[in-house]
Amino acid sequence: MQLNKRAMILRSIKDIKKHKERLNRLDSFKTVLYIMVAVIFYYAFIAADRYVSEVSLSVKSTDGSSPVALSGIESLVGIPSSSTEDIRHLQEYIKSLDMLKKLDEKINLRELYEKQKLDLFFRLYSSASQESYLNYYRDRIHTLFDESTGLLNVAVEGFSPEDAQSISVAILEESERFINEISRNIAREQLSFAQGELENAKQKYKEAKNELLAFQNQYGIFDPQSLVQTKAGFITEIELQISKKETELNAMRSYLNENAPEIIALKAELKAHKEQLEKERRKVASNTSKDRLNDVVAQFEALYLNLSFAEDVYKTAITAVETTRIEIGRKAKQLVVIQSPHKPESAAYPNKIYNIITIFIILSLIFGIVRLIRAIIDEHRY
Repeated sequence: MQLNKRAMILRSIKDIKKHKERLNRLDSFKTVLYIMVAVIFYYAFIAADRYVSEVSLSVKSTDGSSPVALSGIESLVGIPSSSTEDIRHLQEYIKSLDMLKKLDEKINLRELYEKQKLDLFFRLYSSASQESYLNYYRDRIHTLFDESTGLLNVAVEGFSPEDAQSISVAILEESERFINEISRNIAREQLSFAQGELENAKQKYKEAKNELLAFQNQYGIFDPQSLVQTKAGFITEIELQISKKETELNAMRSYLNENAPEIIALKAELKAHKEQLEKERRKVASNTSKDRLNDVVAQFEALYLNLSFAEDVYKTAITAVETTRIEIGRKAKQLVVIQSPHKPESAAYPNKIYNIITIFIILSLIFGIVRLIRAIIDEHRY
């Protein structure tokens, strides 16, 4: 009898414990419900709607090259094209502090962001530092570069449709200015380099020409090469005269003696021709003469060759400058707008229903895991 009473008492105690556990479980799940009520209240009355305006951009050169047009070797080794580099630079510039400052100047961006004060998770405080403001701005701007199409997609968040559109329009305008500035800078550098080379070539051409003129004035010779040819012809003529006179002298000796007036006169004439020949030869080439013609010709040829080379370089530099001007105009880069900024009609963020359901599932899973752990602990306790 006493055993039955004892068993009934133990059973009653177990029933009471189970009942308490059910009450505790219900009380614990109420916590989840309370949290969900707060979450629903937040998304219904506090969460700031964020509207998104998207822009799609591409950079092209007027020569028709596309951002993804690479040669076979370039594509194999991974060398980016010029337009690809430009759009990559633009992608970084859009999220830079310089862009942020330009937007503040144009549309007072900070004031647009500070208007939202209710949602503390997305509020920008007026006391925020420049670095915090930049990080906040970067969280509101999303850029994605599609390497297959060469398009840069920019998604801009704003707390109203008008704000999102005005921000994206300002970013587009500043992006066009940035690309134009890159193109102009490259053009100025190329043209400046070509013009600098032209000035150097022009100066060297003038110096070479002045050296040749000074040489001609020093020796009083316009063209030593023509003079050499003339001298060579004159020497040849003298040699012929000497040969002719020697022949005549040998013929006269056959019937006249050496003291004959004709032979004496012919010998004198032959001697004069030989002296003249020696004199002319010394003018052309000699070990003692400083102004021998062959040295003059060698110096003239060196100066003339230098002048010809300087002239060719000068002509090439002129051609390079004109070609650079043409290439600059032909390869100027421009920003191509595929998708212009639009005014959104509905908020893209937050996705309230999705977020509420997701949070409820996560909290339920956490609740289940905690209850499972407690059950395991209670099981091992008894």
